[in-house]
Amino acid sequence: MEMPSSPCRVLIADDHLLFADGVRSLLFDTSKWTVVGRAASGEEALSMLAKQEVDLLLTDISMPGISGIEVTQKAKAQYPDLKIIVLTMHSDPEIIREVMQAEAEGFILKDTEAEEFLAGIERVASGSTYYCHQAIATLMGKPALPSTQPNALDTLTPRELEILKLICQEFSTAEIGEQLFISPRTVETHRKHIMSKTNSQTLVGLIKTAFLNGLLDE
Repeated sequence: MEMPSSPCRVLIADDHLLFADGVRSLLFDTSKWTVVGRAASGEEALSMLAKQEVDLLLTDISMPGISGIEVTQKAKAQYPDLKIIVLTMHSDPEIIREVMQAEAEGFILKDTEAEEFLAGIERVASGSTYYCHQAIATLMGKPALPSTQPNALDTLTPRELEILKLICQEFSTAEIGEQLFISPRTVETHRKHIMSKTNSQTLVGLIKTAFLNGLLDE
């Protein structure tokens, strides 16, 4: 996927001004990004979202008032097309799972290198998802949450499970095709079947299903 032709409108929600200014400085390419504002609390972020057009929300978790996870839940309910990336110092697997449950498109630790940060937000702005490498590694080392529900992956074929695992590991359609020696069109067909079988409406939902059902614990 490619970046949209018009600059992506970004709102930064973080109560640490120095960090927010650092993020703003990374988004210097005005052909790609327009920082429309900075909120110092969760409530302020929701208020600003109601007053202006925002394409991408970058939110901390720990802020005065409501948390970034609550902001994500409320914002997703009100603005389903809004893309959200959580930026945080917290790498606890349960927090990562809560962010995923809230349907955030991205999760990036604040000590992530600038290059990975920019690559991650470009992926999200282009319509994909991005959970930073450390978050993925953390989840892969943590057993899936216990569930009394049938495993949502049981109906998938071995090839579909293979493709889903590669999707969760941030491989692109072209890269999956090259690795499995199949065409990108075939990969996309498998992806559609996987989403249908797992009742996933979005890519975030699909990846969440994979994690919660233990695919990456194997």
